[in-house]
Amino acid sequence: MATTDRQATTLALAHALSAAERGLAVIPLARTKLPALRSPHRDAPEPYTCCGECGRFGHGVHDASTDPARVRALFAAAPWATGYGIACGLPPHHLIGIDLDTKPDKSDTDSSTALRELALRHLFTIPPTVVVVTPSGGRHLWLTGPPHHVVPNSAGRLAPGIDIRGAGGYLVGPGSRTRHGTYTTAPGTSHLPPAPCPPALLRLLLPPPPVRRARGGTTGGDGRGLVQFVLAAHRGQRNTRLFWAACRAYENGIGPALLSPLLDAARATGLTEREARATLASAARMTGHHP
Repeated sequence: MATTDRQATTLALAHALSAAERGLAVIPLARTKLPALRSPHRDAPEPYTCCGECGRFGHGVHDASTDPARVRALFAAAPWATGYGIACGLPPHHLIGIDLDTKPDKSDTDSSTALRELALRHLFTIPPTVVVVTPSGGRHLWLTGPPHHVVPNSAGRLAPGIDIRGAGGYLVGPGSRTRHGTYTTAPGTSHLPPAPCPPALLRLLLPPPPVRRARGGTTGGDGRGLVQFVLAAHRGQRNTRLFWAACRAYENGIGPALLSPLLDAARATGLTEREARATLASAARMTGHHP
């Protein structure tokens, strides 16, 4: 192994142990940003599902640990590792990663602007928190979630260029070296703890609640209840109620038919047509429909 690789592995282990001391479960990563240890079941004749019950390393994020001895053992088994991943969704932090991607070749993808627009539309503010800068100039915002909610991973569901790292996912830790460069902590944020996720943003990140179907297989008839739900919104609830109602409408198969009534209801509460249409479009995208 080259001297530079040994140095990178030593630094990665040091950063990983520091993160583990803060209660963040870690795994070793290769320069590709993928878990450094391959699955011990990769040569199994049939698909094999194991999350580490076999006791061996190589189960990706399921290997993640805050135990220094285990972390050292993981890196000893992967001496080619040059970085580390931080598992999301685990106690005590229940980490949620907001990945703001940067694609210089796509001028229409401005994830930071998209996040600001979401914050204005849904009335939340990102609190001061840890920010990790990627080699491409993107940013990872670290937030924490409540233990009773499971935030899933998603790519572009919230908005173009915004990916979410939740339960079962991981974030590349600061200090990791990859093929494209080194991940670093943004100035002035390294001393901060991960901040709690704003409730309005958390609602956008969670999967839609299960639909309660009425007898006979219907799910709310013509949607008048959803329209009334929007009309009853007070200031500070309007976008959230509209978004929730539109998601339920799409899930119930009446989204397109209910767009106009929901738009009228939203305008009656004081939202502008532009704000209402943007929220309706967000609900369509979140439920897998075209705005």
